[in-house]
Amino acid sequence: MRPTRRRTRLLLLAPLAAAALAVPLGVHAATGADSATGDSAGSGTGAEPPEPEPAGSECRTSVEGSRVVAYCHNPYPSVDLVRLHTECDRWWDVDADGEAIAVEPGRTVRLEDRCWKEVATAWVSHRPAP
Repeated sequence: MRPTRRRTRLLLLAPLAAAALAVPLGVHAATGADSATGDSAGSGTGAEPPEPEPAGSECRTSVEGSRVVAYCHNPYPSVDLVRLHTECDRWWDVDADGEAIAVEPGRTVRLEDRCWKEVATAWVSHRPAP
């Protein structure tokens, strides 16, 4: 009965030993990938990509019956182009994509649209001004 217990212990410990050996190899592979590009981790000589400048308007959209109103405020120093999209609930009611409106820095604009009957969804899309 003793050889069976020993075999059982070895079978239970084998996955633990394999995991213990695999962890350092995974760490080495992850740090080795960085050094392959010429930038060693922790050297401080590699240039990090610049942080993108914050941009975009903050918009609040409300639906009341068949009307949609959105207020967009741009707190950032770049111009943002916003466009109101309205999807109507009825199949025969025409969905609409409004024209792009430029929101200057520090300004608020009002966008509005309507459906003949109920509004299914409405959202505002953003893109930076050229």
